[in-house]
This record gives sequence, C-alpha cells and structure tokens, in this order.
Amino acid sequence: MPQGSTRGVPWRRLNTLQKRLLVGLVMTWLVIVGLLLFVAWVSGQRLLHEANLSHLGYQAEILSRELRDRLNLRFTALERLSSQLAGVPGEEASLLLQHNPSLLAYFEGIIVSNADGELIADLPEVPGRVGFDVSDTEYFDMVSNSPWPYVSRPFFGRTSHQPLVMLLVPRLNDQGEFDGVVGGLLNFAHGQFFNSISSLTFEHSGHVAIFTTAGEPLFVPGSISRFVGSLQRLDPPDFQLALDGWQGETLHELDGEAVLVGYRQVWEAGWVVAMTMPRESMLAPFESFLERLWWTWLVVALVLLVVIRWLVGHQLKPLHRLERQIGEIGSGARHQLALSTSLRELTQISRAFNGLEQERKKALQHSKNREVFLDAVLGSTPVGMFVADQKGDLIYLNPALSTMLGLRADASTHDLWQRIHENDREDARDMWRHAMNQGNEFLRQLRMRDAKGALLWVEIHASRVQGDGDSLGIVGTIKDITERQQQEALQRWEAEHDPLTGLLNRRGYQRRLEDAMADFTKLGTPSAVIFFDLDRFKPVNDEGGHALGDELLRRVAQVLVWEVRRSDHVARQGGDEFGLLLPSCTLSQAVTIAESLRVAISQVSVSHEGKEYFVTASIGLTAFNEGDEDLDSILARADAASYDAKKQGRDKVVVHDGDAS
Repeated sequence: MPQGSTRGVPWRRLNTLQKRLLVGLVMTWLVIVGLLLFVAWVSGQRLLHEANLSHLGYQAEILSRELRDRLNLRFTALERLSSQLAGVPGEEASLLLQHNPSLLAYFEGIIVSNADGELIADLPEVPGRVGFDVSDTEYFDMVSNSPWPYVSRPFFGRTSHQPLVMLLVPRLNDQGEFDGVVGGLLNFAHGQFFNSISSLTFEHSGHVAIFTTAGEPLFVPGSISRFVGSLQRLDPPDFQLALDGWQGETLHELDGEAVLVGYRQVWEAGWVVAMTMPRESMLAPFESFLERLWWTWLVVALVLLVVIRWLVGHQLKPLHRLERQIGEIGSGARHQLALSTSLRELTQISRAFNGLEQERKKALQHSKNREVFLDAVLGSTPVGMFVADQKGDLIYLNPALSTMLGLRADASTHDLWQRIHENDREDARDMWRHAMNQGNEFLRQLRMRDAKGALLWVEIHASRVQGDGDSLGIVGTIKDITERQQQEALQRWEAEHDPLTGLLNRRGYQRRLEDAMADFTKLGTPSAVIFFDLDRFKPVNDEGGHALGDELLRRVAQVLVWEVRRSDHVARQGGDEFGLLLPSCTLSQAVTIAESLRVAISQVSVSHEGKEYFVTASIGLTAFNEGDEDLDSILARADAASYDAKKQGRDKVVVHDGDAS
C-alpha cells in the first residue's frame, strides 16, 4: 500500500442514522451534565450563604480582638511613660523621651503637654511642634476631665498635615492631680499600625474596613473603597445599628451588588470593624464542588473520544508525520519536509513550509551577523552600556561598564543594583519601576561603588525599545560623571563662601536669610540676626600690613565657628564686617550667644615686630518680628544696634527688639 493511503472513515461518509446517533449521544451527555450542575447549584446556594456569614463573623471577631490587644499594648506603654513623667518639667521630659526611642515601634510620634494644654516635649522632635496649644481639642478636653485612656477622633496634624488618631492617657503630678497628657500618634494613612491590616485578605475577596462610631471612615483599603463609599451614601439600617453598638452579620445591596458584611465593635477605641465580602465570592467554594464533577464529565468525554478516534484516527496519520518532521527540522536533524501523501492540502502546506523555512534560515543568519556587529560596536564604545529583557533582568554588560564597576560580563540585575549607594538605592528603584511601567525614559544621577568600594557619581539613562507595538527590552547607558560632579560641588561652594576665612559670603548669607524668613512666615520659627565689625582693626592693617590683617580675620572666623551652634550660619560680608543667622533661636538665647562671641573675640590677637594687637566687636542683635515684611528692615535693625554699640564705647552687645522707631 502507498505511504499516503488511509482506511479512516471521514464524517461525510457516515450515513444519516450514524450521524444522528453520534449527535444524540453528545447531546444526551451535555443535558445530563447540565442537570447535575443545576441541581448542585440550587442546593448549595443556601448552605454557602449561611456558612459564609458565620465564617465572616468569625474573622471579624478575630480582627477586633487583635485590634483590642494592640490598643491595650500601646495604652500600657503610654501609662508606663506617664508614670515616669510625673512631676518632670518640660526640658527633662524631652530628655526622657529621647531615652525611650523604643516607643516609636508602637507610634509614629509621642507628645507630652502640661496641664494648660501646651506641648512641652515630642518624639521625634518636629520643629515648631513644642509650644503648640492643644487645650481646645476634643481629646485634651476628654482626658483632662477623665482618668481613663482615650482614643481621639481622626484629625489632621497641624505640623505633619497627615491624617492621625491619638491614643492618650492623663499625666499626673506627685499629688495625683492632672498635670497634662501623654499621647501617641497613629498615622492611619501610612503608619505601621494600620498598614499591617491592609495586607490582610481573608479568603476569596474579603477585606476589612474600620469606622468610628460617628460613621467616619478610619481605615479603608483601596480595594473596597467603592463598597465603603456606597455604604456611607446609601446608609442601610444595619450600618446605623452597627454604629450604635450592634454586632452581627448581614447582607447589603450596594449599587446593585450584594455584599456580605460582618460587624464587630472595638469598645476601647469607639471603632467599628466591618469585614466585607462580595456575594459572588461565595461561589469560590462551590467551584471546588464543580471540580469534583469534572471526573464524571471526564469519563463521558473519554468514551466520546474513543468513538471519535475510531472515526477519524487514521485521517490524522499524515498530520502526525508532518508534526514529526517539523520537530526534526526544529532540532536540526532534517533540512526540509519530505511528506508523501494523497491529500493535496498537506502537500501544499509542505511546500509552503519549506519555503518559509528557507526564509527563516536567511533571516536567522542575518540576525546573527547583526548581533556580531552590534557586539563589536557596544564592546568598543567607552560609555558603559547594558541591555535587559522586558522584565528588567540584565542580559548584557559591555566591557566599559564591566571595567567601570568591576562586574563580570555575566553579572545579574541584583549585582548591578547592589553597586548603587545604599542611600540612593530605594529611590532609584522606585523611579525605575515608575518609568518602566509608564513607558518613560529613566534618567537619574546617583552614587555607585566600584569593585574596590570607591564612590563614583554616575548618570544612568535607560529606555524601553519598542517593536511593532510590543516592548523588545531595555537599553541603557551609565556614564562616570564623578569629576564633573566634584567640579560642580566645588563651584557651588566657592559661589557662596569667602575664600579668605571659609565662612559664608554675602550671597550665601543672603540665601540662608531668605530661607529663615520663609520658615518664619509659614511656621513662625523664631530666628535672630547678629551684625558687627571689628573695633581697632585699621591699625592692624596699617602697621602690620594686609597679611597680618588677613591672619587676624582668619582667627576671628575660627573663634566664631567654635562659639556658635552647629545649626547657626556665620558670614563675612566684606572687610571686617561679619553677620550671623541663628535659626530656631529666641532673643534671650541669642543674647547669651552674642555675649560669648564678644568675650571670645576680645581674646583674639596677632603679633608683629614684638607688638601684640587685639580687637573687640561692637555687636548689634535683633530678632525676626511679626511686623517684618522683608529682610532689609531686619538687617537695618541689626546694623543700627551695632552702630549704637560703637557709640556706647565699643566692645558691647546692643539689642534692637524692633519696638523703637
């Protein structure tokens, strides 16, 4: 018999009775399976509904207990801190907080107030928070009139502008009288207390939301925000009952979608836990039941397959030979199809496939030639280059990049990320993900380390390569810009510093004054300004020469830097004139600093030809006042105060408080 002959019976050769019988068998099987599925669906609906309500309530109870345990743990920590703060004044309270950093494992921040509601200490220290008056807040009113711990209503922080709740306990003095409050801040947008809840997904599509008893949403994951919005807008009766203290499970119709909800109370905080699950998620367990019906369907399907195989099995033999030969071509064991068959369609397919295979080989060879060419180009360029696949996994490093960072040619993506400076790594990773997800270019300057640990400044530029609407991969360059970065840093420093003394020059001093003025305008941060020139400096220049005068100016500059705080800014404005900016400094503190400067400057001296030269300072001092609209008025007051110090006999500190005309 010829190789292409067949003995199979195609569908067109079956008689009418055989066709009807085959179709009848298939239809009967489909009807039986459909009836079984329908019966199972109807009988399981009610059972699933009741079981899911019970399970949802159980999950809500577990979560409410977990929240109560967390709150009690934090209240215990606050009460222990309150007992330590009994009778402790504000400055010692701040020191005590600094020695208790472990509290930040429970809270985003700690505040301590006195009996009048004024904040006297905080942790971590936030500029401007100490001194706030919270006596008008609802939580201070509650705690000052009750000896019990209290959880505040949601509010926005005055300094952080973040959504917060506060856990508070009263602070008592040694006589047991109310002496203020101790509060722990919980950020329900980004804090760890609530973020750990956001990762909880209870079976299927169940999620949790938390409300206050006033109906305010306290914690709402994005995945159920639409349910919560509908719940507040439609205001079903069971929701109101839950806000009034009811606990139980119910079914809500929210914008045409059935949602199962289990309510539980967190009495210590006045919160309501709402565990939600779309009703359609009930079908998930039922799908397991339907899976078991699969085996029944499989048995019937196998019977049908045997029948169908008997009818058309022999017709597939040429196709099997075609498949085998295509596999041999793919493995390289065959160069073209050699299929002998009487089926004209398969003969045409064989010829078409052989033609396509020849074209594929030509294209493959062309692609290999281009790859060799591109490898030569990338290998010879002095700029570091890398190639990654669509997922961002590194597949190629050119020699310039391997040499720059000391990486092997087969280095992984992890190896490259580990060379990025630890302080730049997370920001760079976030920017990379955002740029790649949005299809934008990634361009960033950051620090990396080479194989020896030396720090390099590099510029990374990467983008996706698009084909016919699809991403082919990622190509990027890494340039070493260390020398350029160092030169720019030196230029920035020289632009704002005096070359003789190393202090700020007039330009750098002016910029920091403007920053302090902006902080004062927005936050009310107190700052003070000092201006002075040196008394009896001219004889030093005249008798000893400018070199001696320069040496004296350098010594005065060193004394100024030693005497002021690290946060203060010292500037040489020209000649023997000096200016100081004391940020976050009250006028009384500034007077103390100015007096120490005056004494220190009076002890500075230089010698020339056996003669020792001393100078003094006529210091003018002023502070930022509420009526100040610009820096000129502040600097004018400091200059006038310095002039008054000279008129009063020099070597003095004169304060201009801004009240005088």
